Amino acid sequence: MDFKALYSFLRDLEQHNSKDWMDQHRKKYKALRTDFISWLDELNTQIETWDTAYYNTPGKRGINRINNNLMFHPNKPIYKDHFGGGLDKAPGTADFYIEIGPNGSLLAGGFWRPDPKTLRSIRDGIDYDGEKLQEILTKDSFKGNFGELYKDVKLKNAPKGFSNDHPHIELLKHKTFAVVHHLKDEEVFQQSFKEKIITVYKEMLPFRRYLNQCATV
Repeated sequence: MDFKALYSFLRDLEQHNSKDWMDQHRKKYKALRTDFISWLDELNTQIETWDTAYYNTPGKRGINRINNNLMFHPNKPIYKDHFGGGLDKAPGTADFYIEIGPNGSLLAGGFWRPDPKTLRSIRDGIDYDGEKLQEILTKDSFKGNFGELYKDVKLKNAPKGFSNDHPHIELLKHKTFAVVHHLKDEEVFQQSFKEKIITVYKEMLPFRRYLNQCATV
């Protein structure tokens, strides 16, 4: 995958974000999209060889649409400024997300504002053995890769059914349970980029597996 060519295309798209421009450059877009799908396929195969619980996610299934959802975000441009895709995408579980673009590339995983039932299941899991999640989050290598939980909407008080003096009250207040690893452009352009992704994937895996165990109980 020629990520420098992808960056160049996305920069041009950002400056001419219209259907007319995209129609004129559809051949280039489709070629880059095909390459990205193939790249995701290769990564999917590599991860599947050692992760026995991995959910096979071919590139065509994992890739995200480049169109923004204007129904819910009418003020956004027509097209996104990045290519994105998810791996290990079993239904109802925390997937592993890859976003590549000139305005910032990242690797992320977890649950972004899950539905009420899933959120309640995660909170019940934390109530049961939140020490295990705390141990994952405070591990030095984990903090070095992700810092803290992604900062999103958070309750001011304890959620319904939990007390304000709960030992894991700060975790219980979260509405999003996800972590992010930001990438430098030079990392994206290196030949060893896939190895970098797999290293981050492995570091994130206990966190995602913990959430999945909570969500599927």
